[in-house]
Amino acid sequence: MYLTMVALSYIMIDVGSEFDVDKKDLGSYGWDYVVAMTAATFPWLFVVVYFIFVLSPSGQWFEISTWKEMLLLGRFAAPTSAGVLFAMLAAADLSTTWMFKKARILAVFDDLDTVLLMVPLTILMVGLSWQLVLVMAVLIGMLAVGYKNLRTLSIPCTWRSMLGYAFLIATTSKLVLLGSKAIDPLTPVHIEVLLPAFLLGCMIKPSPEANPHDPERVSANTVIAGIFMVLVGLSMPLMELDMFSDSAASEALSPWGLPGHVLAVTVISNLGKMFPLFCYKREASFKERLALSIGMFPRGEVGAGVLIISLGYGIGGQALTIAMLSLTLNLFMTGFFIMAVRALLNKDAEEKTVQQTIPRPVQVVMS
Repeated sequence: MYLTMVALSYIMIDVGSEFDVDKKDLGSYGWDYVVAMTAATFPWLFVVVYFIFVLSPSGQWFEISTWKEMLLLGRFAAPTSAGVLFAMLAAADLSTTWMFKKARILAVFDDLDTVLLMVPLTILMVGLSWQLVLVMAVLIGMLAVGYKNLRTLSIPCTWRSMLGYAFLIATTSKLVLLGSKAIDPLTPVHIEVLLPAFLLGCMIKPSPEANPHDPERVSANTVIAGIFMVLVGLSMPLMELDMFSDSAASEALSPWGLPGHVLAVTVISNLGKMFPLFCYKREASFKERLALSIGMFPRGEVGAGVLIISLGYGIGGQALTIAMLSLTLNLFMTGFFIMAVRALLNKDAEEKTVQQTIPRPVQVVMS
């Protein structure tokens, strides 16, 4: 689990390094944040409702404990994988498109929304205590420091340095947890690595010679992300499947029912990402907006991080297994999503070119 948190810290530092806003013009990001927040909230709520009313026994539908667990677990479906998305769009020669520029803002914003929402979800899981009030004060202080010092921290930003920072953040989080257990075993203090790692990435000032797309750093990011996903898979508890059970609400799932649930969760979580299709009508065509929505489909490391955090709170069962398999399916489909985005944008560009080349009718004015 410790190495998993180290890898997650590294990934969140890298995600934070992609986040940049003009503090002199914050108003221009208002609508983008609203769109990103809804694109992260709808998948989350869709999956939560599915987990509760389809997977949970009917006797648990209105139990507070069920809702708390599913609200945390369902959050895996919210964040778009910014690193995967940007890399694959750039590889597809789409980095100069409106869609890429808008996706760059929305994907990082919905990661930020996920990170921030983990704070109230943590309160929901462990209850309000003096320890948690202290943690809240620390997190609010982190946010204030992170915003004030956005892109001002002059420290090395190579992948080796980032890995060192990740070890430091994961170690600090672990020591705080162990120390709080020694003081009060009934109320351990969890300071998740998502927020401090993300804020550190936001504060690091890139050096003039630093290149975030340097092949060595890109390779390191890919390897560490791959190791993280393997560690997440190894952390998942085994699920026993009852081959004779066809009940979706039972504690066991049939081998035939499991793929159906994984597919259903994947579909509804991606449908929740379609909200940008109904926005930006003055800025972009229908195909560009559809491409933007599909471009928000890829999930990855942040969602897997939510699953790991859920494990830390003792959440398990069939919903966790389905969530992990759904995340895996979405990762597998990422290449197809990017192909669809490229096809839509190419088609849109062709249509605009045709419209521009069609000669306008000449009007003859009779005197």
